[in-house]
Amino acid sequence: MSGYVSDAVIRRLPAYYRHLRELENDGVTQISSQELGERMGLTPSQIRQDINTFGGFGRQGYGYQVHDLKEHIHKIMGLDRDHRMVIIGAGRIGQAIANYAGFAVQGFHTVALFDIDPVKIGQSTEALPIYPAEELLLRLADLQPDICVLALPKEAAQQTLDLLYQAGIRGIWNFAPVDLHFPRDMVVVNVHLSDSLQILSYQMNHQKE
Repeated sequence: MSGYVSDAVIRRLPAYYRHLRELENDGVTQISSQELGERMGLTPSQIRQDINTFGGFGRQGYGYQVHDLKEHIHKIMGLDRDHRMVIIGAGRIGQAIANYAGFAVQGFHTVALFDIDPVKIGQSTEALPIYPAEELLLRLADLQPDICVLALPKEAAQQTLDLLYQAGIRGIWNFAPVDLHFPRDMVVVNVHLSDSLQILSYQMNHQKE
C-alpha cells in the first residue's frame, strides 16, 4: 500500500465494505469494476484507482473476488479487532449511540458513559453504567477504551479532548458542534449533524439548475 491515501478514498472505504458485504450475502463471488462502479455510482477507473491504492487486486477481464476484497478492506479499516468506547455526555445523542446495537456487531463496544448531571449519574442505559464526569480520568485505566465519543456541549469539548490526550487516548469521535484543535498523533472524526442537513438543503436547492 502506498504511504499516502487521500481523504476521499478513505471516506469511500465504508461504502466499499458495505456493498461487498451485501454482494457476498447475495451469493456473488466475483464482480467487475464496471459492475461495482454502477452499483456505487462511480466510474470503473475510479474503482480500480481506489482499490489499487491498497495493493494489486483483481485481474483483467476477471474482476475482483468479492470475499477476498471485502476481507482486505475489513483489515485495512482496522475492523479485524474489537474497539472499546466510552461516551462522554449521556444526553440524547450519547444514549442513542450507546443504545445502537449495530456498533457492537461491527466490533465497536461501548463500555461506559460519563455525565455531569446528578440525575443521570448512577443510572444505566442498555446495562451500561453512567459515571460522574469527574471520575473519567480515574476510570480510564480500568475501562481501557481506545475511542472516546464526545457527545457534550461545545464549551466543554476542547478541554475534555486535551485531558483525554494527556491520558493516552488517541481516537476521538466528536459530536460536539465545534472544530477541535488536536495534536498530530491524535485522530479526530467530526460528526456535525447540522452540516449534513445543510448539504442536503443545498443539493435540493440546486437539483433543477
